[in-house]
Amino acid sequence: MEQWSYREWREITDKEDLCAFYLYTPLCGTCAVASKILSVVTELKPDLVIGKTDLNYEEQIAEDYQVESVPCLLIQRKGQPVQKVYAFRSVQNILEKLS
Repeated sequence: MEQWSYREWREITDKEDLCAFYLYTPLCGTCAVASKILSVVTELKPDLVIGKTDLNYEEQIAEDYQVESVPCLLIQRKGQPVQKVYAFRSVQNILEKLS
């Protein structure tokens, strides 16, 4: 999963049918678990366009997307936000949200 800036995220969403942006902070224990789930997801779906950013350095995205907490997975289809995922229950659960 590549590290993206907010600017890169906006550019990518204009080009892709489905993409996701993982927002985390490094000291968040739940984010560490979510990162492991997403690493499995990216192995199972190598064509998935997904990036990540440390929310401490990209605060504007939290304001623009009204992010309430981390970890958060923003999912967009055809440039439009469709879902914010805060509960990373399992690999299967995230795969279903991304299908």
